[in-house]
Amino acid sequence: MCGGRGTRLQCAEKPLFSVGGRPMIDRVIDALDACESVYAVVSPHTPETAIRAREALECTTIETPGDGYVPDLNSALSRVEPPVLTVAADLPLLDGQTVSAVLDRTTAYDGSLTVCVPVERKRKLGVSADTVFEHEGRTLAPSGLNVVADATDELMIRENDRLAVNVNRPRDAQIAEALLPCE
Repeated sequence: MCGGRGTRLQCAEKPLFSVGGRPMIDRVIDALDACESVYAVVSPHTPETAIRAREALECTTIETPGDGYVPDLNSALSRVEPPVLTVAADLPLLDGQTVSAVLDRTTAYDGSLTVCVPVERKRKLGVSADTVFEHEGRTLAPSGLNVVADATDELMIRENDRLAVNVNRPRDAQIAEALLPCE
């Protein structure tokens, strides 16, 4: 999912925002290396991201109206066959091992999976937690990594910094850069 404006980051296109000298979309695509097919879900708000996805990253793009995350996700999902791994482009710490762990869980479960992190983990790191919900006495935040399938939904809760850092604000980007492994 890479159709977001960079309003809170004060940039033109959020997926192209640089963390550690590389656009976030590049980092997320690298983490998806083992996936069969990768689609960049773009919007009218991200024309340069669409070009980068097609040309530099060699991804197929799916154009959505740009009405927001959920409407654009629904638009994209109507064009692909489930199950589908969905990933927000604002997860610059995501790696292949984390993606594989989610896919392994999905294979065993065979249903939809919402990957969450405890809000306390996000707060400990100092990153923003914009969307939160309560589940069995814990306050959780969606990570931006999910599996959408036809079967019922299950939660996967991970104490994982790679999933806890969504870059929505300049402070989040600073924290992500500090946590990046030496490259």
